Formats: sequence, structure tokens, C-alpha cells
Amino acid sequence: MINDDSEDSELYEGIYELVVETMSRNDKTIVIASCRYPIELVKRKLQKLNMFHVQYVVECMSKNSTKVRNIKKYMLASLFNAPTTIKSYYQSQVNHDMVAGI
Repeated sequence: MINDDSEDSELYEGIYELVVETMSRNDKTIVIASCRYPIELVKRKLQKLNMFHVQYVVECMSKNSTKVRNIKKYMLASLFNAPTTIKSYYQSQVNHDMVAGI
């Protein structure tokens, strides 16, 4: 995805760097979305990420119109939650489209 010539390649590279930085941390805990988590839990969840999770995060970010004050924390929280929320997000999209007749 980083080597892709798309307009998002720099964004994917930034996401990669954020994940590597987080995986390299030696702290016992880390704060994500105002909650303190054991770093090992965070690392396990980040290890579950695949290209679909990353694309999902990028898609959600592209639809966000609210001001993000700390983009690094916002992005880390989005990546951390992606494996948990991706299925519900796309199911909601399908349900909406079915009702709208799309």
C-alpha cells in the first residue's frame, strides 16, 4: 500500500510508522482514547491489522469533518479499534443502502 502510487501512499506510510513506533514502545501501559491499556494488549490488537483495516481507517478519516486536535492520538485510537469495529461499520453501510434501495 505504501508503494502504491495512489494519493494515499503518504498516509499509509504514516500509519505504518505510527504502528512501528507503538510496537517498539517499552512502557507498561498506553493511553488510547482517554483509557489506559496494557501495552501488550495494544500490541496484540495492532498485530491483527491487515490491509482492509487500514483502508477502513483511511476511509473513515476521509469522511470525518470534525476538527481533530491530536491526529496522532486519533489515528492510533482508530487503528486500535479497527479490528473490533470494521464488521459493524460495513454492516451498517449495507443496512443503510438496502433501505435506501441502492
